[in-house]
Amino acid sequence: MSKRFFNWTFKDVESFLKEKGFKLNYTNASHFYYTGSHDGILRNVCVPFHGSKVIKPRTLKGIILQSGIDKEEWFKF
Repeated sequence: MSKRFFNWTFKDVESFLKEKGFKLNYTNASHFYYTGSHDGILRNVCVPFHGSKVIKPRTLKGIILQSGIDKEEWFKF
């Protein structure tokens, strides 16, 4: 099943970022900060962790923008 904005959890985002070469840089409370390179640019991505709850669509859009990875590539995962 292809994913859209409404069914991503923290684990899904984490595994996608790790697959794309991002690594956990540090954590601050319930936010995990990943660092990686995309298109030759160093990127920092902040991912909130709230258990197994689904990440809100607006938050996911911000994560996608921070990563620099095309939206279509995210939704093929």
